[in-house]
Amino acid sequence: MIELKNVSKRFRKGDEVVEAVGGIELGIRRREIVAVIGPSGCGKSTLLNMIAGLYPPSGGRVIYNGKVIDDVNTSVAYMTQKDNLLPWRTVRDNVALPLEIAGLRRAEREERADRVLEHVGLTGFEKRYSSELSGGMRKRACLARMLLQGAESLLLDEPFAALDAQLKLVMHGLLLRLASEASQTVVLVTHDLMEAVTLADRVVVCTHRPAMIALEQAIDLPRPRDVINVRFTNRFRELYDMIWDCLRLEYHEELI
Repeated sequence: MIELKNVSKRFRKGDEVVEAVGGIELGIRRREIVAVIGPSGCGKSTLLNMIAGLYPPSGGRVIYNGKVIDDVNTSVAYMTQKDNLLPWRTVRDNVALPLEIAGLRRAEREERADRVLEHVGLTGFEKRYSSELSGGMRKRACLARMLLQGAESLLLDEPFAALDAQLKLVMHGLLLRLASEASQTVVLVTHDLMEAVTLADRVVVCTHRPAMIALEQAIDLPRPRDVINVRFTNRFRELYDMIWDCLRLEYHEELI
């Protein structure tokens, strides 16, 4: 579904050149959930931006569904680190925006928006504006909008970082269920190793900048996956420890 062929990315600021990504080779299968984890500033978000077609690679090719990405990739839904809600629209109208662009009638898009808002725990806030919401509530509204869009692939950049521990677990379960029902491919950037192992079919560990792949670890935990109880299994702990052994070396390299 998604292929990164020797992909690199560098940014130029004045006379300074920053190497963000260096020679990534990665393939992501249809319906697979892949979590990308690594030190802060190592280029993980840059990878998502290239898959979304927002940045062209400096070297190599990004291929989506057999075609080289050379423009904005309209086949993906992208939830960035910032909430990007439109401040002049209510929560309901923000969430329903993809349906409005698609030309659905107001009654239908409001009904569908209200259903997904219920899923993310925002019932009662449909007519509020983003300025009236907490950071976690804005994140949930963005997640609801992305889920309602119904794209075949989801790109998630730290989507649950602003949520409390209990709500995060609810959102993990919701994401797994809805992505499975819609047969969606998911690429998730996270700093939370527990989250990565809980959600993913495969965890990719990136090195400190420029990002290269230090480890690809298959997560052979059964599906459907209970996001709470799976964390107490022996296999979960084994996988967590194996990935952490690699990840901590990258954080050590970053600090010395």
